[in-house]
Order: sequence, then structure tokens, then C-alpha cells
Amino acid sequence: MIQRIQSIFLLLASATGFGVLAMPFASTTESTQATGLFSDKAFTSSDEVGLLVLFAIAGSLAMASIFLYGNRKLQLMVGKVALAANVLGILLAAFLFWQEIGKLDTNAIQVGGSAFLPTAFIVFAVLAFRAINRDEALVRSADRLR
Repeated sequence: MIQRIQSIFLLLASATGFGVLAMPFASTTESTQATGLFSDKAFTSSDEVGLLVLFAIAGSLAMASIFLYGNRKLQLMVGKVALAANVLGILLAAFLFWQEIGKLDTNAIQVGGSAFLPTAFIVFAVLAFRAINRDEALVRSADRLR
């Protein structure tokens, strides 16, 4: 059902997935033309198309999986694809950041709130998966009793 706890966890995962699109990963005090990411003083997901697509897919799939409560196996599969997109987004963001970090003064970099949201997405997705698996086990045990 839609009012189950996994729906709340999936909604929170979706919110963190879309939150990444709104906030910067890191920022600097001065713009640097030597790097493409920090030319506007902030490293956001819109600086790289791959990041934008991966985090948008993760948020969208987490939101879509809320409405798949009738088919728990499909709900788990869609959630796992969302989780994979989020992890790929984290890896791509880390790769791009570490590639550009050598061109900047490391004392001038401030970590943004968006750097921690993908980790929160993983936590909420795992909690949702556990709740979905508990529901599946409950349904199986009820089927055994019939």
C-alpha cells in the first residue's frame, strides 16, 4: 500500500536525489578559469550532463517505485536501478572533483550540502528495500498458512 513505511523512505530517497540537482557539491571563494567545474565558483550537477542525468534518473525512479507497491519484485528492481544510478553519479562526481582539485587552492574549497545527499539517498533506499523485503516475507508466510 502507498502509506507503508517503504513509501516514506522512497519519498525521502527521491527528495535527496532531486536535492542534489539544486545544491552545489563544492564551492570556492574565487572563480577560476583554469577549471571548467569551478568557473562559476561552484561545482553543481548542472556542470556535467552525466551528473545531471544520473541524479535525475535516480530521483525519478525512486519516485516511480513508490507507485509500484502492487508488484514488490518490480518495486525492488526499479529501486535497485535507482540506487545504481545514484552510485554511478557519486563515482562520476568524485572523479570529476579529484580531476580538477589539482588546479585549485585546496584551502579555498568549501564542501556543499549536496555532497552528502547521495549518501542519504543510499541510506533511505536500503531502508526501503528492507521494508519491502519484510512485506514480501509477510505475504509469503500468510500464503503458507492458507
